[in-house]
Amino acid sequence: MKGDHMAIRSFKDLVVWQKSIELIEEVYRLSASFPKQETYGLSSQLQRVAVPIAANIAEGSGRNSTKEYIHHLAYSLGSLAEVETYLVVCVKLGYAARKSVSSLETNADQIGKMLRSLQQALRRKLGSNDDSPSP
Repeated sequence: MKGDHMAIRSFKDLVVWQKSIELIEEVYRLSASFPKQETYGLSSQLQRVAVPIAANIAEGSGRNSTKEYIHHLAYSLGSLAEVETYLVVCVKLGYAARKSVSSLETNADQIGKMLRSLQQALRRKLGSNDDSPSP
């Protein structure tokens, strides 16, 4: 470890990926308390959009170009926006208390900021004409 930065050897070293995994866990715990009739409805939809956030970070990092990595991060941001939308709906329908959703919203906000920062850093890398494989 040099200075305050650890070397990124894998997508698993990225804090944004780690926080995305935490969000998935939180989403599954929250949706487990939804009414049984929502098993294949809102519960399933919420779970379905939470998983690709982390998956696209991982897939993008494994691609052979920075442009593809940025593209996959955009997919993560889209899925994150869907999660945030479903959380609002869960509260509106009374499936989850505002209080129980607030930590998920905070985590989602932090993930969004990190994804946008990572995109900006990768765009700067592209600006230097370096499109070598991503970390």
